[in-house]
Amino acid sequence: MPAGSLLTLLDDIATILDDVSILTKKAAAKTAGVLGDDLALNAQQVSGVVSNRELPVVWAVAKGSFINKLILVPLALLIATFAPWGITPLLMIGGLYLCFEGCEKLAHHFLHRKEKTPKEAIEELTTDVPTETEAEKIKGAVRTDFVLSAEIIAITLGTVAGQDFQRQLMVLSAISIIMTVGVYGLVAGIVKLDDAGLYLTLRRGNLQQRIGHAILWFAPFLMKTLSIAGTAAMFLVGGGIIAHGIPWLHHSIEHAAESLRHLGGIGPLLAPITPMLLNGICGIISGTLALLIFLGIQKLRGKNPATLSH
Repeated sequence: MPAGSLLTLLDDIATILDDVSILTKKAAAKTAGVLGDDLALNAQQVSGVVSNRELPVVWAVAKGSFINKLILVPLALLIATFAPWGITPLLMIGGLYLCFEGCEKLAHHFLHRKEKTPKEAIEELTTDVPTETEAEKIKGAVRTDFVLSAEIIAITLGTVAGQDFQRQLMVLSAISIIMTVGVYGLVAGIVKLDDAGLYLTLRRGNLQQRIGHAILWFAPFLMKTLSIAGTAAMFLVGGGIIAHGIPWLHHSIEHAAESLRHLGGIGPLLAPITPMLLNGICGIISGTLALLIFLGIQKLRGKNPATLSH
């Protein structure tokens, strides 16, 4: 009898693990797009840190990401159980924050930049980043991660909505671990790419040196691309969250894409990217309005509205 009970227990465990594996694969497929945005955003957030501080900063943000998910997973399960109607408004607030942050970055870049002298540029490259600046980078990256993690958790929750609590918890936990390790493992590799190139240039082999020089040539372009992609992702992800939370807007975007599929010429080619572009426009408009409201409040409070947080 005990042996039979043990076999039954093991069979139940195997069934649960099999279900969790299948559901985790489905959730991972649905969140793959957010994973790409998460990677671009986080690589951009930790860029500009002095070489010997890159990995500590990535590790600090990764720990913050784990803490975010330790908060979000129980919160998502509670909301799904007792107030499922609250998931969409909370996600929209997070999406609006991403759009606001994207507009704030653009405003800071275009309105408050100044030309640096060669001496200032050299000092910026050779001087360690102040603790306050590094802490701000980590804090900003963790805040951004919270919003993206919330979307990943919400998408995953939708995938396992019909399952029991145990399976929901296991799938959410698995996705949280996989996404965090995957994203920050890749981010760590990206930010140390230039160090790998430098190491290869110092090797004796001619091929290794050529590869090293190629990596050193490519790394700045990659980081610049990720910086641009990270800012664009704020509008695409944030705008997408906002649009999905407004039914008539979401249906209008889907209808526009569907209409293009039935047109001649380049219509069918534009149809797949139309929702993304319209979500981005929605994100830019939402972020601009949020930034203007924020600056207006700052002005009313007697603070300099031109002083942004970046």
